[in-house]
Amino acid sequence: MKVRFILFLLIISALLLSACGKKEIVDAVDWPVKDFKAVSQNNKDFGMKNLQGKVWIADFIFTNCADVCPPMTANMTKLQKMVKDESLKEVEFVSFSVDPTVDTPEVLTHYAEQFQVDFTNWTFLTDYSQEFIENYAAKNFKTIVKKPEDGNQVIHQTYLYLVDQEGHIKKVYSGFKDVPFDEIIHDIKALQ
Repeated sequence: MKVRFILFLLIISALLLSACGKKEIVDAVDWPVKDFKAVSQNNKDFGMKNLQGKVWIADFIFTNCADVCPPMTANMTKLQKMVKDESLKEVEFVSFSVDPTVDTPEVLTHYAEQFQVDFTNWTFLTDYSQEFIENYAAKNFKTIVKKPEDGNQVIHQTYLYLVDQEGHIKKVYSGFKDVPFDEIIHDIKALQ
C-alpha cells in the first residue's frame, strides 16, 4: 500500500512539475491571417506559403513616414537581434508597406539598409494596391491603414503582431514606444 501511495505521489509531482515549465501567452488572441500576394524587397513573389511552419512578427510601415516608422523599424531591428541572441530558430519578420505605389522593392531595400536589417529572416512587402492593404490590414490584423487623397503620409497604427506557425495572430504589442521586448521573446518561446 505504501509503495502504491509513494508511486502515486511521484507521478503527480512529475505531472505538476512538467506543467510548471510550460510557457503561456497572457491575453492571447486567435485571429487567422488570410493568404496574400506580394513582392519582397528582392523582387520575389511572397505569400503565406513562405511563412508556413514559422513564427513571425509583422508590422505596417512606409518609407516616407515622417514620425513613427523609423522608430518602429529600429525596434524591430532590436527585436531581430534579440531573437538571434536567444538562438531562436524559424522566426521571421515581415513589414507590410502601407504605401505600395511609392515603396518599390528598391526603395524598401534602401530603407531597410539604413537600419542594418538582416534580410535572412526579414522581408519587406509591396506590389499590391492601396485598396488591398487597407482592407487586408482591417480584416486580418484589425488595424487601420488609410492614405488620404492629399499629402504623402499614410495613417496607420504602430503595433507589432505575433503570428504562430499556423498563421494565426496570437498577440499584439506596442511597436513604437514602451515596446515589451522581453514579453515578445517569452511569447515567441511559448509558441516554439
